Amino acid sequence: MNSNILTLLNAEGLDIDLKNIAQKIVNNIRISDDEAILLYEKGELGFLGVLANFIREQKHGNKTYFNKNFHIEPTNICIYNCKFCSYVRKIGQEGAWEFTIDEILKTVESYKNTGVTEVHIVGGVHPKRDLHYYGEMMQKIKEIIPNIHIKAFTAVELEYMIKKAKLSLEDGLLKLKEYGLDSIPGGGAEIFHSDIRKEICDEKASTDMWLTIHETAHKVGIPSNATILYGHVEKYEHRVHHMSKLRELQDKTGGFNTYIPLKFRKENNSMSHIGEVTSIEDLKNFAVSRIYLDNFPHLKAYWPSIGKEIAQLSLSFGVDDIDGTIDDSTKIYSMAGAEDQNPKMTTNDLVKLVKDVKRIPIERDTLYNVINTF
Repeated sequence: MNSNILTLLNAEGLDIDLKNIAQKIVNNIRISDDEAILLYEKGELGFLGVLANFIREQKHGNKTYFNKNFHIEPTNICIYNCKFCSYVRKIGQEGAWEFTIDEILKTVESYKNTGVTEVHIVGGVHPKRDLHYYGEMMQKIKEIIPNIHIKAFTAVELEYMIKKAKLSLEDGLLKLKEYGLDSIPGGGAEIFHSDIRKEICDEKASTDMWLTIHETAHKVGIPSNATILYGHVEKYEHRVHHMSKLRELQDKTGGFNTYIPLKFRKENNSMSHIGEVTSIEDLKNFAVSRIYLDNFPHLKAYWPSIGKEIAQLSLSFGVDDIDGTIDDSTKIYSMAGAEDQNPKMTTNDLVKLVKDVKRIPIERDTLYNVINTF
């Protein structure tokens, strides 16, 4: 047992309930929802960091993962109007885009022979594009870079494109897999609690639908990630409710690779008046997430969301993955006012970021197979 944990357990004046939670963590005993809420409410940042880092090092030692990836955002035209979204446009509206498949393939061509292992494809829910349209796109991407892993389409996009193609959910996912889909990202989860979901994104796929899509994907051999959108109108109990749904499904399927807390950014959306939570709250949220989600192998800090410096600090608060190079190929967070308006890091940048805090950079593929150690 490391010295930080021993010091924590022997600290005088520590709240007895917090000490009991710490003992559970050391003994690899799952914490309850009420205990997770208590950690949010009473746990000081240093206390949470020691516990989360203990778990992180039990699972991964000093290893910190990243990959060489780029994003494709085929369109920001969307049938929905989520209040937190700074990205959405309607057909013909200023700032809207809808790239053709040929335009997308030109982007893919530019990454040929560069060592990228993943393309991440998400965008708006376009009213005129179905599963077969995106299936053709994926087939042609793999003609250009045959070994690339395609991680694509949020549950919200999948629900619409499969329904538009008049297929069942399982048949639709199997068809997408046949077209070349390798895994799905975790977007569209936002907050699962019905009260909050009704307030911020009432139109889009329901909590039950999001969970059903991911469960079905796992069933047909498509792994996925999971996210939360935090730092807006939700309370701590809503975050824990959200994670409880994910932990329950992961117990059932084991199909989630990583959990990615995504910070609400306030610019250019109808929730701008709410403001944003502090960096301290970001780190607290990472730590509690790592402590609670004991069956998730990885916890990711998506650096375009929180910035490079907080992503670096998060490696001491349970995080073991900092996403990838991205190469300035996403607009979702820059349009919402993130500090980094041109999200791009080279492999050398990522390696330095990790090494500067005495961690070991590991280049991975999407499924966490090791490609290179630095």
